[in-house]
Amino acid sequence: MSQELLTGGIVLCGGESKRMGCSKAWLPFAGETMVSRVVRLLGEAVRPVVVVAAPGQDLPPLPGATVVVRDEEKGRGPLQGLAAGLAALEGQVDAAYASSCDVPLLVPAFVRRVVALLGDHAICVPYIAGFHHPLAAVYRLDVLAAVRRLLTEDRLRPFFLVETVRTRVVSADDFADVDSTLQSLRNLNTPADYERALAEVAARELSEKKVHGRAIDRYP
Repeated sequence: MSQELLTGGIVLCGGESKRMGCSKAWLPFAGETMVSRVVRLLGEAVRPVVVVAAPGQDLPPLPGATVVVRDEEKGRGPLQGLAAGLAALEGQVDAAYASSCDVPLLVPAFVRRVVALLGDHAICVPYIAGFHHPLAAVYRLDVLAAVRRLLTEDRLRPFFLVETVRTRVVSADDFADVDSTLQSLRNLNTPADYERALAEVAARELSEKKVHGRAIDRYP
């Protein structure tokens, strides 16, 4: 019987958000801030959760057990954030699911599925619609040395890490029963993306209230 894989979470929120035009972390979303919602949803699947912010970046209040760490340098992309998050989790877990902070429709079951698919690989990463998704992937803690080496070499693309260590690539079919529309991969990059997602969540909540109301009417 294989030993259970202890898995934490990393949420990266140190990006410049140029297309959104403001800090995504602070954006309100269904009664929460964007980053606090992602932390909460991720925490339903893995623990502990570390938030990686840029040096000097202000963050909204986060769930009580959340650890906040900072990038060593600003503007070096997700690989720098991954290094900070993995280092913060050393000695606590075997692996970590890495996420951006702009996926408020994240499905915890999707996270659990990526973890389950890791097997004996160093990384498990979805490859969907022609793209790898390194911020919806699971990384063993021992890839930290490889991440640091790539940073030293200024090879900052996450794909360089995928090429360097033993990686399992998974497809949309692997998530058909847990997140069939792949909402977990839906980054909100622009104001239009944000407004559309807000409208969809509001419509869904209204629909659920109507269904619940009819159920109460039928069963007084």
